[in-house]
Amino acid sequence: MPASYEISFVASLIQKCTAVTCLKKARQLHALILTNAAASVCHQSPFLHNNLLSMYARCNSLEDAKQVFEKMPKRNLVSYNALISAYSRAPDHADKVFGLITQMVFECMRPNGSTFTSLLQAAFSVEDPLMGSSLHAQVVKFGFLDDVRVQTSLLGMYSNCGDLESASKAFGCIGDKDAVAWNSIILGNLKNDNIEQGLRIFCDMVSSGVIPTQFTHSMILNGCSRMGNHRFGQVIHAQVIISNTEADLPLQNALLDMYCNCGDPETAFYVFSRIENPNLVSWNSIISGFSENGDGMMALHLFIRLKSFSLPKPDEYTFASVISAASALLASNYGKPLHAQVIKAGFDLSVFVATTLVSMYFKNDDAESAEMAFKRILKKDVVLWTEMIMGFSRMADGEGAMRLFLEMCQEGHMIDSFALSGVISACADLAMLKQGEMIHTLAIKTGQDVEMSVCGSLVDMYAKNGDLHAAQSIFFPLSSPDLKCWNAMVGAYSHHGMAEEALKLFEEILKHELRPDHVTFLSLLSACSHGGFIEKGKLFWNYIKEDGCVPGPKHYSCMVSLLGRAGLLDEAEKIINESTYSKDHLELWRTLLSFCVTSRNLEKGIHAAEQVLKLDPKDNGTHILLSNLYAVTERWEGVAEMRRKIRGLMLEKGPGLSWIEAKNNIHVFTSGDQLHPQADEAQAELQRLRENMIKSVEDELDLNIAA
Repeated sequence: MPASYEISFVASLIQKCTAVTCLKKARQLHALILTNAAASVCHQSPFLHNNLLSMYARCNSLEDAKQVFEKMPKRNLVSYNALISAYSRAPDHADKVFGLITQMVFECMRPNGSTFTSLLQAAFSVEDPLMGSSLHAQVVKFGFLDDVRVQTSLLGMYSNCGDLESASKAFGCIGDKDAVAWNSIILGNLKNDNIEQGLRIFCDMVSSGVIPTQFTHSMILNGCSRMGNHRFGQVIHAQVIISNTEADLPLQNALLDMYCNCGDPETAFYVFSRIENPNLVSWNSIISGFSENGDGMMALHLFIRLKSFSLPKPDEYTFASVISAASALLASNYGKPLHAQVIKAGFDLSVFVATTLVSMYFKNDDAESAEMAFKRILKKDVVLWTEMIMGFSRMADGEGAMRLFLEMCQEGHMIDSFALSGVISACADLAMLKQGEMIHTLAIKTGQDVEMSVCGSLVDMYAKNGDLHAAQSIFFPLSSPDLKCWNAMVGAYSHHGMAEEALKLFEEILKHELRPDHVTFLSLLSACSHGGFIEKGKLFWNYIKEDGCVPGPKHYSCMVSLLGRAGLLDEAEKIINESTYSKDHLELWRTLLSFCVTSRNLEKGIHAAEQVLKLDPKDNGTHILLSNLYAVTERWEGVAEMRRKIRGLMLEKGPGLSWIEAKNNIHVFTSGDQLHPQADEAQAELQRLRENMIKSVEDELDLNIAA
């Protein structure tokens, strides 16, 4: 074979190096070049090795690229730039470029603009502002400060490192700013949570006549999504439409996400329906959008539609979104079948999915299933632990919340404000002052006592344990308490019968421009009820309706109690009839019945009792109240009949429980309890106390006689 032909053949092989992206083919091509006799002619030239090095870099085999570089008989600037560029694009290897620049200078090579562009990209990847500043100095030293590519790289590096002041200066030095430069400064502001400034810079970009790219629009839509700026997002959507360019999938997904996060799932669905081939990001966005905006059924419908396709397959984020959507629905119909789908897909060991399952089960009052899902996770994170603690706390299972909190501490997890808030609420419900004080100490030790959620729970805990002074000492030093803290203090005053103080705090809430919620109004109605402030209570009731806050069963109960105490039984009955809870929450009718006894209103009392007994004929409390009503109105036949019924019901009724905390243990007991392990000791102590009381009375009588 003629030498000229072999050289030509090797040249064609080298040319192929520029197009290979498969590592296996790259190694085959490398071997073919090495085994060709003509390759020895090119071996001394850097040209062959530079092409091989670049080929391996494109195949993401940096180890092979490094070996080619190290075995080169002679290197030039292109060799160094090729390897520096390869390393700078790989975050795990980016720090290695700084050693290469030292080696390059040692070999008496002068860096060029491409070198600095790659070096700044490496500083961008490792987010090293000190190295970036050092490179900036080198850029000035070697005279590349006017190079647009280097300027843009400097801008990107400072933005990514969070130094927006230096980024702005670098941006200002660029003469002819292109879309890449504008995108860099916008991205830097958005990444560093300076969203409003990012949007202003975008407006400047448009005003300067630079046409935004699809990436620009995607970034700005992401900013609108995070801010909840629906109007600005719509403006960007309009710009996309009038630009007459077909939106790519990332831009369509950004539009979809913006509308979902801005509370407009209908427009989001319109955008989704126009995506020709939605990917999993598209599906997850629209499912979570409907879920977060309260349309669980639509989210489930979309999930079923996704499952009907072979691709894409749902991932853990899909399942988390659809399980959250099912939380407001009956678990047996939706939640449990979804749990089965999770197990079938192999995501039941995902902490992320398990957290949503736990939340869903607790919202359905199914603590047992929540705990089963929790126990399957071997490596639990703090979010999952907190969800369990908060779940038990919301279900008023204080013991369960305390148990889990202790287990969480024993496993060495970092305690966050949400976990502390949940366990403090448990201490409030169980009236466990000592444990509450211990957890307060832990909150101070971990620095979480300044968190508003913890402060609010502490105020509530101390108030419910009777220590109003401690509650006040936590609340009043706060410079800017949030609504939860205000609510806790209003509730504290209400709980302690200090209605006037509670009403004054409400005025302070309004002065601080906070919007009262259903918890605020519940505490205020309770305060008015106990304080006898009838007109104030009516005013708050009207305020609730005008404010658009939907009153719950507890609000109705407070209002019935307020009107009943004032003897306004007709108004109280009207409130009950207006309520959508009158059939499900019999406590409203029982409350009215109790005030009918006080007011001796037989007719209305019998009517209230009938409403309860037709739904729960064995309701013992209602029979007792009805017996009392007959007694105060001297209907003795009715009294006798009620007492016969009560005796029959008492045989079926389970005993009530009481508990007491002694020496760090909670003892639960019932009336006539003989099963407690220390029952004999308790009886002996009771007998001793009786004898002491009798002796005290006898001694007092003797003293009186002697006198």
